[in-house]
Amino acid sequence: MSRQVPKARIAPLVGAQGRRFYSQGNQHRHKKRLLCFIVAYNAEKTIEEVLSRIPVEIAADYDTEVLVIDDASADRTFERSQQVLLGGDYRLPLTVLYNPVNQGYGGNQKIGYHFAIKHGFDYVALIHGDGQYAPECLPELMRPLERGEADASFGSRMMQKGAALRAGMPPYKFIGNKILSWIENQALRTSLSEFHSGYRVYSTAALRAIPYHLNSNGFCFDTEIIAQLVMAGLRIQETPIPTYYGDEICHVNGLKYAWDVVRAVTRARFHELGLVYDRRFDARDASKTNGRYVAKLGYESPHTLAFSAVPENSRVLDLGCAGGYVGEVLEKAKQCRVTGVDCEPLGNDIALTRFVRHDLNRGLPKEIAQGQDCIVMLDVIEHLLNPERFVEQLYRQINRTPDVRIILSTGNIGFFATRLMLMFGKFNYGKRGILDLSHTRLFTFKSLRNLMEQGGFEVVTMRGVPAPFPIPLGDRPLSRLLVRLNKALIALARGLFAYQIFMIARARPSLDALLASSQEHAALRAEKCRPRRERQWA
Repeated sequence: MSRQVPKARIAPLVGAQGRRFYSQGNQHRHKKRLLCFIVAYNAEKTIEEVLSRIPVEIAADYDTEVLVIDDASADRTFERSQQVLLGGDYRLPLTVLYNPVNQGYGGNQKIGYHFAIKHGFDYVALIHGDGQYAPECLPELMRPLERGEADASFGSRMMQKGAALRAGMPPYKFIGNKILSWIENQALRTSLSEFHSGYRVYSTAALRAIPYHLNSNGFCFDTEIIAQLVMAGLRIQETPIPTYYGDEICHVNGLKYAWDVVRAVTRARFHELGLVYDRRFDARDASKTNGRYVAKLGYESPHTLAFSAVPENSRVLDLGCAGGYVGEVLEKAKQCRVTGVDCEPLGNDIALTRFVRHDLNRGLPKEIAQGQDCIVMLDVIEHLLNPERFVEQLYRQINRTPDVRIILSTGNIGFFATRLMLMFGKFNYGKRGILDLSHTRLFTFKSLRNLMEQGGFEVVTMRGVPAPFPIPLGDRPLSRLLVRLNKALIALARGLFAYQIFMIARARPSLDALLASSQEHAALRAEKCRPRRERQWA
């Protein structure tokens, strides 16, 4: 049986003085709009005091409104809020909403942030209805946003050493807060003093840039939204706030919360490394990065192997050249003449002998492979919708010049990490790596060999390539040691331990070429078989 919700519980209203204040604010629409959003659950004893403590003076700087969302409280939280609204003495525009079904701490935030975005606010301040965080500190939290120094401003109880303990924070909560914040900082490579403060101000532009709606409905929401802000490259600043612990009831299961937090930041880190894909943390703006792919030089990789395989002064066709990083090195270090082909423009300050902007899924540009000494396809074949057709087309362009060297690489789907994921029922695509979201075909050593041989090519050499540990770990002794260990394992079982496959191939003679060669040599030998007198007269 559905629960009947009184109409008064869902009608946004403002008191008489609030309406007057709001109409005055409309005359100054140049002011940024601020929503003070109070999450409330079983807060009937504190909600009126929290509302009264929101500093009215902030309306001088911001067009300010207040929103209370009661998350299906079992007490009279909604009624207490409604009394403030109907009393007519509240000096800020006030809206009181009620969730008929409990949405959880995170779920309630989602509704409030959606309200802020939908109604055109510039900022939204999260305030707890139990009074645990001082509303009086709101002007201080707004300053980093006002100065344009942050996209989110957090109140921190841990910035002033020992202040939280002196103010009554239980020692076990203090220690737990410190330990979890350290773990989260390590996973996200941040330096926040506290991850677990519920006093925050977000710009709605930042909220629009991240998929906060995919986050947990529980208390882990606060950690997940930090991870999203970090992944999106958005700025967080902290401001010291006082600690307060009263007789409010704690609704958090500490052990479950700790586990959820560690799991969330670990998954966010794995997503960033390309080991898993999680839409919650797919928040990075591609326009703020320096290209999706980077040159893997300085350690064994397809790029260094390709560089070694290309002779000096060669004419090189770099198919799928990405930013042109490898082609630039070949031109400068080996005096090659490089023609790059890619659907995206070259990187900044990179110039090749020739560049053709073209989508290889539409096939090869006409006759572009002719007259080349080497054709490089590094991590390209897996992005093509129809690799078989592409390989056949490439063969047709170069089969009359069998000395052309084909240099290519691709990920090895048989890599042990992928096999482990399958064993545990996982097959997560990511932003990079073997299971890149843009990959349309996955290969093993055998399937790649079959592709090339059935397309008319002869495989000259084929080897395994270690994982690019310097990319996620940085170019340091540990990452180089891991590369060497990976190489040793590849020597034992390349199909299991090779992260990528590197191949050099060449075109086999076509049937036309073989037939022409047969006819030519037959004519030469036939000539030798004729009597000397006939040869002289001929």
